[in-house]
Amino acid sequence: MDIATLVGLVSGVTLVIVSILMGGNPGVFWSSSSVVIVMGGTLAATLINFPLGDELSVMNTVKNAFFHKDVLPESLIPRLVSFATIARREGILALESHASEAEDEFLEKSVQLAIDGTAPELIKDILTTELAFMEDRHAMGQSILVAMGTYAPAFGMIGTLIGLVQMLATLDDPSKIGEGMAVALLTTLYGALLANMVFLPGAGKLKVRTSNELLAKELVIEGILSIQSGDNPRVVEQKLKAFVSPAVRRQVSAV
Repeated sequence: MDIATLVGLVSGVTLVIVSILMGGNPGVFWSSSSVVIVMGGTLAATLINFPLGDELSVMNTVKNAFFHKDVLPESLIPRLVSFATIARREGILALESHASEAEDEFLEKSVQLAIDGTAPELIKDILTTELAFMEDRHAMGQSILVAMGTYAPAFGMIGTLIGLVQMLATLDDPSKIGEGMAVALLTTLYGALLANMVFLPGAGKLKVRTSNELLAKELVIEGILSIQSGDNPRVVEQKLKAFVSPAVRRQVSAV
């Protein structure tokens, strides 16, 4: 898992647990009926809003976003520049023996298209189409997480209303008032925690990962097209450095 995601999640959960323990009896913060209302309601509303197939497929997209290792531009630029050097000296067909060393499926596919003599316009069309559909898949994952982040607090409020109704219905029995009040308050707490610690931050992280992946793949497309056109390796390097920040450019120069 991405270290920032792991640290953030552990820190958030730890802070909540510590604050609960500092307040006394942690058992009062547990309510199984509140969990059922918030989790069950959120899942049910999400199933109503999105087709089951989209939800099942998007879970894999979300998993890849959090557990997939990013391909960094600072590692791609030197590799593409070396490919440009080989192509310049020995011809583009010489890259065939190096394509499998790319260790990146998109880069390997791009190199193979260039080796096969595919027209530059067609290479760009094929690869940008792949990027567009990747972005659509990730956007679906973001929308599902955002929807869950919206539904969780809403069902927390529904649970609050249920608890208040139960409490008001038992005003003549003081022993049952506490149970109704607990459901009323804890459902709101659970809904807010899930939305603001899991679902909405998860959607934000998926958006960031999508942007990073798009940048890396666009850099690959530009590099392959430049190599195919026979550009000087120094020109290829300058083109690719334009995609990244000055700090990353300095890292690449130091390699």
